[in-house]
Amino acid sequence: MTTLFLVRHGRTGWNKEQIFRGTKDIPLDEVGRKEALLVGERLKVEEIKAVYSSPLARAKETAEAIARFHNVEVQNLPGLTDLNFGAWEGQSLDEVKKQFPDLYQQWLQTPHHVMFPGGEGLDTVRSRAMKAIEEIIERHPQETVALVSHRVVLKVLVCALLGLDNSHFWNIAQDTTAINCFQHRDGTWICNFLNDTCHLKGVGEERGKVDF
Repeated sequence: MTTLFLVRHGRTGWNKEQIFRGTKDIPLDEVGRKEALLVGERLKVEEIKAVYSSPLARAKETAEAIARFHNVEVQNLPGLTDLNFGAWEGQSLDEVKKQFPDLYQQWLQTPHHVMFPGGEGLDTVRSRAMKAIEEIIERHPQETVALVSHRVVLKVLVCALLGLDNSHFWNIAQDTTAINCFQHRDGTWICNFLNDTCHLKGVGEERGKVDF
């Protein structure tokens, strides 16, 4: 049995300002660094044998806060990189609503059918992220592993592991430094918990809107 802790990265300034990040390499802000420290503290009691991360700084910083308690190096896994939002990257939510009104409505209503101009769609993200998961399972049978990724990636991964298609994307919440726990037993995925942020009670109102 392999146990996976799937963790979203901490807050960035672009999360706070509701700017689409995607492949833009945005670091954690002050609140995000606090969140990362707290998720590291939360997971220090687990016997984590490896920590994997998206190559982007916001994920790596969060992963390093987890890895330091387990004497392991963070390993980059490109399959965990955020969705490429294409022309939306670096644009605020309000700007996107004005410039891409039809596509934005499609994103809200049928996200699984959206292909971002100059970017990618959810099916592509799901395929590469699941390949990353399969690689981790092969490398770490009978071990506990943490991986740090992004909101979109984790939403589609949770859908995949629960046997849901990507039309359920908006039914999955993923707050900053949320923890999701799955176990792989005899070829079957078991969900222990989703979107757990109990470790963030001390951060409080500083966090603002977190599922963006």
